[in-house]
Amino acid sequence: MKVGFIGAGSMGGLLAGALLRARAFEPSEVTIATRTSSKAERLAHQFPGLRIGPTNAAAVREADIVFLCVKPLDYRAVIGEIREALRPEQLLVSITSPVTLEQLERLTPCKTAKIIPSIVNGAASGASLFMFGTRLAPADKKQLISMFARISEPIEVPEDSVRAASDLSSCGPAFMAYLLEQFVEATVEFAGLAPDVAAKVGAEMLLGTARLLEQGCTTRELQERVCVPGGITAVAMEELRLSTQDAFRKVMRKTHDKFAEDLVKVEASLSEQSFRSD
Repeated sequence: MKVGFIGAGSMGGLLAGALLRARAFEPSEVTIATRTSSKAERLAHQFPGLRIGPTNAAAVREADIVFLCVKPLDYRAVIGEIREALRPEQLLVSITSPVTLEQLERLTPCKTAKIIPSIVNGAASGASLFMFGTRLAPADKKQLISMFARISEPIEVPEDSVRAASDLSSCGPAFMAYLLEQFVEATVEFAGLAPDVAAKVGAEMLLGTARLLEQGCTTRELQERVCVPGGITAVAMEELRLSTQDAFRKVMRKTHDKFAEDLVKVEASLSEQSFRSD
């Protein structure tokens, strides 16, 4: 199997590195093309045998699977460079939400899928969100799911729900890290706990909480098990509820508003008229 990566930025580089560490494919099977050569060179140093393509089209020509790991508004330029090199039997995988499968199928001749990774996939954890185009055969879907199962829990979602699912899987680590940061800082300020000790205890707590949830304990059950009636946690939980009421509804309103703006911009950049003007 030959794999091409176009883009090796924060998510593209993380995804390539995670899949290579998981032995989803060998470094000798990978070609990476990126505008910033140092990023591709860093991966080539980590994974001897990985090739750096001189152009985006070079990363596509021999590939069975091509990962597009560029910003949404860069898709127009990249697709313009590679679509003459794309073949119907190839798999083209986009890792960005605002570019739709319909747009990809309209502008390219190959099979298309959309897979939204998460930063925690770099630790072989978390979910990866799957959406499939109309041209994929069952074997194609199975291949992609098997590949990503090495670094994540693959979950198929409707494309019109990808924003909400991404809030949980992709934005969620930042949201949870922010809340944990506030918690740790409060323990240091109020109790005088050493910052490094507080950070370690907090990280272990979050990891253990995730494991309990993974084992089938629901978020509600977990709260009830910790919050003994009349106890310290129960009193504190009431304060937490009052302080964070509707916080995540407001957060999701922001992400959905920004997503709507991005969809309009991407649609304009990927319209047929836009390509014909070149």
